[in-house]
Amino acid sequence: MTTPPASPEDHHEPGRYEIRIRGHLEKRWADRFEGLTITLEDNGDTLLTGSVIDQAALHGLLRKVRDLGLPLVSVNHIEVD
Repeated sequence: MTTPPASPEDHHEPGRYEIRIRGHLEKRWADRFEGLTITLEDNGDTLLTGSVIDQAALHGLLRKVRDLGLPLVSVNHIEVD
C-alpha cells in the first residue's frame, strides 16, 4: 500500500518536532536553537523540542545539527491535538 504524496500546502504549516541527537549539546551552542526546548537525557542524547514554522526552517535546524558535528538520531513530527 502506498501513501499519497503530501500536498505542497502541507510544507508551509507550522509543526511541532522532536529532534534527537547523540551526545549532550554544550551550553555555548544553545543559542543556535533559540525557541526550542533542550533536554539533556540520562542516556547521553539531547532532545530538541518545539514548534518549527515550516519545512525550510526544519532543514535549517538540521543543518545546524550537522554543522556542530553531532550525530542525528531521529526527527519526529508530533501531532498536536
